[in-house]
Order: sequence, then C-alpha cells, then structure tokens
Amino acid sequence: MPKLGKRYSNNAQKVNRAKKYRLEDAVTVLKGMTVPKFDETIDLSLHLGVDPKHADQMVRGSVLLPHGTGRTVRVLVIAKGEKEKEAKDAGADFVGAEDMIEKIKGGWLDFDKLIATPDMMGAVGKLGSILGPKGLMPNPKVGTVTFEVGKAVKDVRKGKVDFKVDKAGNVHTLVGKMSFAAEQIRENVTALMESIVKAKPATSKGLYLRSITISPTMGPGIRLDAAAFMTGEGGSHA
Repeated sequence: MPKLGKRYSNNAQKVNRAKKYRLEDAVTVLKGMTVPKFDETIDLSLHLGVDPKHADQMVRGSVLLPHGTGRTVRVLVIAKGEKEKEAKDAGADFVGAEDMIEKIKGGWLDFDKLIATPDMMGAVGKLGSILGPKGLMPNPKVGTVTFEVGKAVKDVRKGKVDFKVDKAGNVHTLVGKMSFAAEQIRENVTALMESIVKAKPATSKGLYLRSITISPTMGPGIRLDAAAFMTGEGGSHA
C-alpha cells in the first residue's frame, strides 16, 4: 500500500469517515483542508441504484452549473455554412467540417467538447471508435447534437457539464474548484443533484442514491447524506 503524503493525512484527520455530512458541513470541511500549489478540482462521485445494462435505466443528462466549472474548455464544432460562422462568433476554439473529421481520424484530439449539427452526424458517427472511449461523441440528449450551435458553445463556456452512469452504476463529474467560495460550491452541487434526481428512471426500484462523495483532486472524500437529496433538503444529518 503506498504511503500517504503528510498533507493528505492531515486533511483526512479532518473528516469523520463514519459520518454522512450535510452538504453545508461537508463544504466547510472541504474548504478547511490544506491545499497544494495548484487549484484542485472538486469532484462528486455517486453510486446509483440502477442497472445500466437496461436501456430504460440509463441515467444521462447535462446541467449548467450556476458558477461554472473553473476550467477552460476547448470546444470543437463540426458544422457547415452559416452554422460554422455562428460557432466562430460564439467563441468556439475550432470549427470545421470534413477537414476536422479527417484531422480526428489522424489522431488529433486536442479538444474537450465536440458539438455537431445533425446533418454532420453521419460523418461524425463513423468516428465512434475514436471519440466514444474518450467520452467525446456528441449526443442530442446532452445538447451537443444541435443546430443551435451558438447557444451550445456559450453554455459549455458558462459551465455546462454532462453526466452519465457507467456500467457499475457510478457517476463522476466535477463541480468546481477549491478556490470557489463555499456558497458557490454548494450551489453547483445542488444544481447537479437536482438534475440527477430528476433523471431517475421510472423503472428504477428501491434506493436510487446509494452513496455520494465529494472530494478535491488530491484529498480525501467526504460522504454526503444521499437520502436528503431525494427530498430536496440538500443533505441533512444522518
């Protein structure tokens, strides 16, 4: 077992591992941690009571975080004609059509989000084996296959994040940076959790939110009271 660093060990002592925290209390503990020299990302990890092997239990969606992600996102738009100009005017980093598709085929993946117009998806779909494993394939369910490319680019810039349950029933997504104010972190988490609760499949039986953990990139996780999010309380004492 690798030896834990001094900073991690000291931060871990601030967390009661047997406790499920209210969101407000968890963020207070989080903000009280000693941070490294870089601005750590704050991640939220959930385990859901769904079986993703069944299509009707797939949990997927997107949400615009009130305070953004704190991360610079490189946006590629694959579109033609007026939509190409619309994407450029909205601030997309890279815009093109067949030229960009050929570039991706050649191994270029220097972007974080891909938005495509529906008429280009026939060609983009052929890149599935390249884009799929990287989580870069556009999807209409999260608004990345759309003719409203200007709005899509601006939403990504403002802090729109996608979430998708994996094969094991887990969801992982970022909710901000350690430099954010406590209120900003709380509001981002609340917005994300409201979307995930709304995305609960009708066929999902039993406990939906099995566990929720919030953690900085290089710090210990803090368990949240999952049950309270189902009632809109945002995490109360267990």
